[in-house]
Amino acid sequence: MDWFLECSDCGTQAEPIGLPTVCTACGRPWLVRYPDRIHALADRGQTAANGSMWGFRSFLPLTERDKPITLGEGDTPLFKAPRLAKHLGLDRVWIKDEAVNPTSSFKARGLSAAITRAVLAGATKFVVPTAGNAGVASAAYAARAGASVRVYAPRTTPKTILAQIVAFGADLVLLEGHIGDCGKAARAWAEESGAMDLSTLKEPYRIEGKKTLGLEIAAALGWGFPDVILYPTGGGTGLIGMWKAFVELRAAGWVSGSLPRMYSVQSTGCAPIVRAWDAGNDTAEAWVDPWTIASGLRVPGPIGDKLMLRILRETSGGAVAIPDEEMTREAAAATSLEGVDFSPEGGASVAAARVLAQKGEISARDRVIVFNTGAGWLYRDPAELLAERG
Repeated sequence: MDWFLECSDCGTQAEPIGLPTVCTACGRPWLVRYPDRIHALADRGQTAANGSMWGFRSFLPLTERDKPITLGEGDTPLFKAPRLAKHLGLDRVWIKDEAVNPTSSFKARGLSAAITRAVLAGATKFVVPTAGNAGVASAAYAARAGASVRVYAPRTTPKTILAQIVAFGADLVLLEGHIGDCGKAARAWAEESGAMDLSTLKEPYRIEGKKTLGLEIAAALGWGFPDVILYPTGGGTGLIGMWKAFVELRAAGWVSGSLPRMYSVQSTGCAPIVRAWDAGNDTAEAWVDPWTIASGLRVPGPIGDKLMLRILRETSGGAVAIPDEEMTREAAAATSLEGVDFSPEGGASVAAARVLAQKGEISARDRVIVFNTGAGWLYRDPAELLAERG
């Protein structure tokens, strides 16, 4: 393999042998490094036109002989959104719509990459805790690979998402509590059964799949960077992946200029990164009693907290928490204005654009990208969930 692993925190390096998990020295996530990769400038156009995320092969963890486990993930549209921009009091807004992925969310990217590398290393059995969409993607890509997967999900996960997990053939186990509780159960079952744990940032390759978000954005903007990225953040793999993509693109000479200002968007009902950001802390404390209609944001103690906070500072970005009522309202508005089926998480990114514009952190002329990380149809009526919470 022409890459190695480097700890995102202590800098320890390791060979990517077998099924790597986290840094053996400090327990923080690994980052994949490709010191000898050549990215010819003449390849940019061909790379971007490939039709899936695997077109960016020179930036991804594949050898010449490797074949990915794929359902055609990636290559999702980046829409100009003039009516949404006007609604927000901005001039230049784009929507990155991840709902059109094979499993209807951005999770397809990370799980395609993670399961690809794991299967190539000999894995046949997986386990994953999920707040929803990762369970769907894990089930689909495990099926594609001819492997098995057990999915632990909170009982409060939207029913349509749970039905999708079952439809793809996963062994679904529902638990009381939140994704942190599911993570404990998944780790216990991994030790008992020998299944590989696909938890967020517990292996290094989900980041590499999510990295293609940043590669696609740069390509769609004519090999340039936007000014602002608003990203709904649960575990934070996409935020980390995009930052890594932008750094690698600049190092390769494919893009120049300052990195985008990156903003983590969370719910006021589960905002560990926002709380840590506001307090000026380097790490985030776990959120007690997390609740939000945006199930993908219901991650109380992300393992990538330290790295995410570092990225927000390095890019001069920030963190914003949005009430559920507001994200619901903005998801509905964006859906009707632009014809894109916004999830509650996507509504949070739209609401964050309004908040930051009103605070003066985003100017009217900034090139702003809001993320719709999954399809709205996967969720029950948000008003019904709010009524349940009381």
